[in-house]
Amino acid sequence: MSDHFDKLETRDPAERESDVFSRLSGFLHDIRTRIPAWETRLAQFDIDAIASRAALSEIPVLRKQELMAAQESAPPFGGFVDEAFVDGSRIFMSPGPVWEPQPPGLDPWLVSRAAHASGIRKGDLVHNGLSYHMTPGGFIMDEGIRALGARVYPAGVGNTEMQVDAAAVLKPTAFAGTPDFLKVILGKAAEMGKDLSSFSKALVSGGALFPSLREEYAGLGVSVLQAYATADLGVIAYESTSGGKLCEGMVCNEGLIVEIVRPGTDDPVPAGEVGELVVTNFNNAYPLIRFGTGDLSAVLDEPSPCGRTNMRIKGWMGRADQRTKVKGMFVDPKQIDQLVKSIDGIERARLIVSRKGEQDAMTLLVTGNGDSNTVAGALTAITKLKGSVEFVGDLPNDGKIIDDQRDYAG
Repeated sequence: MSDHFDKLETRDPAERESDVFSRLSGFLHDIRTRIPAWETRLAQFDIDAIASRAALSEIPVLRKQELMAAQESAPPFGGFVDEAFVDGSRIFMSPGPVWEPQPPGLDPWLVSRAAHASGIRKGDLVHNGLSYHMTPGGFIMDEGIRALGARVYPAGVGNTEMQVDAAAVLKPTAFAGTPDFLKVILGKAAEMGKDLSSFSKALVSGGALFPSLREEYAGLGVSVLQAYATADLGVIAYESTSGGKLCEGMVCNEGLIVEIVRPGTDDPVPAGEVGELVVTNFNNAYPLIRFGTGDLSAVLDEPSPCGRTNMRIKGWMGRADQRTKVKGMFVDPKQIDQLVKSIDGIERARLIVSRKGEQDAMTLLVTGNGDSNTVAGALTAITKLKGSVEFVGDLPNDGKIIDDQRDYAG
């Protein structure tokens, strides 16, 4: 049984980078001629020159709020989908709301590599506990697992006793779903006196898999790996093992360009720095170029011990959308970035929002060299709000640009 899905996973990183960017300009030319929203967004760019990460970073990040606004103006897809490709397919609604089409083809959401890494193979029966109702989660997992040749029981969510009864009869070898729903099913099975020891592996997504829960599953004989996925893009990255041991972080999926940018900006950050995860795909029906996921992560600079050579990320590390309201006015991470770029000697900054004397208060923590009064003046000019400035030796590497410390529960 091969540890790898195919040879693409183990190719030289330089070869992968060359292959991806050799295809990018042609893909951008194509979608610009077919898809109205991309015709507009790419109109000012020399597409032939976009053949590197540096050139790609000149294109503005497309964030979900902008996509939602476009969809509201021109429902359902806001001009970002070639609808001829989704005839005979499905349309989903995710929270927001955001409307997504099911792309054409086998494994349209790129799940198969993650499922293979989790040990799922042809002949397995997978109990799929993700919802098949309105949102795409159940179908995302279903399509990719069946593309491997495995069978799927579309259990969905709820009806736990019926799910236990079905699993006791069908004896599935694997589970797919959220990290905690497997515990619900196993707990209900124990309560009902049903044997579900057939489960030996699981691929989970849609929530955090805490180490204690992973260990609990291991104690029950179930090896659980997780995939990082979104409804818009499918599987972006996934966990892997080497010699039976879990590898650190997640391996990025083949066929995607993954970047980490400073929250609220379009600017890539150095490897290891926490920022917003931005993804470019090559989906003919629903292309997303520099799509901001709104999630925080960071690049792990070394290749995985599992032998897969693609970029690794640390996985989900929180949300990047830190826009907050202070004294009735919104302050955005972009404004803090604008301040940093406007003053020589300033390296990084973080805005602390707190309460003092029953009023909102702002303190800007700054690294680098400069004059506090100058920085305070720039803060007021850019945000239209007054705040104090403190120079500090360092700031935590956690992706936070605005840290709202107000206690909303009090």
